[in-house]
Amino acid sequence: MELPALKLPAINLPFDVPVLLHPPIDHFVIAIPVIVLLVEIINLFAKKRAIGVITFFLLVVGMLAAFAAYYTGTIDGKEAFDGLTQAGQAELKAHKLLGTYLMLASVVVVLFKLLSATIKKGLMKGLYLLVLVVFVAGILKQGHDGGELVYEHGANVERVADLDSDLFDAKEELDELKEEMKSNSQKAAETVEAVKKTVSEAVDNAAKKTGEAVESAKENGAAAVEAVKAKGAEVVEAVKAKAAEVTEHTPAPVVEKVEEAPAQTVPVETH
Repeated sequence: MELPALKLPAINLPFDVPVLLHPPIDHFVIAIPVIVLLVEIINLFAKKRAIGVITFFLLVVGMLAAFAAYYTGTIDGKEAFDGLTQAGQAELKAHKLLGTYLMLASVVVVLFKLLSATIKKGLMKGLYLLVLVVFVAGILKQGHDGGELVYEHGANVERVADLDSDLFDAKEELDELKEEMKSNSQKAAETVEAVKKTVSEAVDNAAKKTGEAVESAKENGAAAVEAVKAKGAEVVEAVKAKAAEVTEHTPAPVVEKVEEAPAQTVPVETH
């Protein structure tokens, strides 16, 4: 069951209260009501007035210890709050709220003790013991919760505070590295994009120049072929003209008729 929120006005003392004074005071806040409860149970049978007076003064001391525990706990809580996890901070808030109720309850216990001593009736004595039992149960729970704050959440533990500080520094360095890596990644991406753009432009320019060179080579080749053809035609025409000129100035060859020589008879000797 969650207790209703309760906030008391701040108390300004004329002196500074040191940190870590809360744990030793808590020992008295826990021990005194338990001792008083045990003594009151014994006094139910002993019925000694002196025991009743002793328990009254013990309850007054316990009440003052409860006020001191509340104030020192507020100081220690402020010191420990930032170093706790979210669960630890929630536990600390619940611990402070229950401590506030227990501090006020210590006053109620003292009042019921006075009433039980003034009104000599069993009913009032029973109510006083019932209030005392509930108060002791609350004190024991508060002590258990305080132990959890120290041993599970590390409230005001110097080593934990150092580790938290180191962890905080490491997180800051990690965040800085992440930012640096992010910045470098962006720069690298921009560089890659710039290189891609430059390469793309270079490829486009090379393709364009290659196309222009091919077209120019085609045009030059065609012009060269045409020039060769024209030159060849001129040479052929020149050869034809030269051949015609030579033919025109060269006389026709004279063909002499060769008479056949008469056949000569060769004498044949016979024996």
